[in-house]
Amino acid sequence: MTTQTTIKVNFYDTDAMAVVHHANYIRWFEIGRVEFLREAGITLDELMNDGYVFPITEVSCKYLLPGKFDDVLVIETIPTALTQAKMAFDYKIIRSADGAVLVEGHTQNVFTNKKTGKITRLPEKYYTKLQAALK
Repeated sequence: MTTQTTIKVNFYDTDAMAVVHHANYIRWFEIGRVEFLREAGITLDELMNDGYVFPITEVSCKYLLPGKFDDVLVIETIPTALTQAKMAFDYKIIRSADGAVLVEGHTQNVFTNKKTGKITRLPEKYYTKLQAALK
């Protein structure tokens, strides 16, 4: 399942060169990831209340074209790997007006115990939903 989330570039998202500051794309990857989980039937609140967190262990980003103030962007989130201990995603940030791909990226997250911070295996309650979302 690929998810698409639409956002609008705010003035504060831009830098002194009047383009989207590069760090915002990483933040927007997170927005896409949270929406993917939500569409898979998992909320972060529920996950954290059950004692699991989902920190990033890898991130990469390839900047192709600049985004600008007031651009409407689509965050395309594509799951690429899943085990009971980790999950990976690819992303495209697309300008809605012309379909131009501004950024391509990748993240890997691990499932960890909220109290200990140690990598843990995700219970079937969540793993089954994520498996179904990958099909």
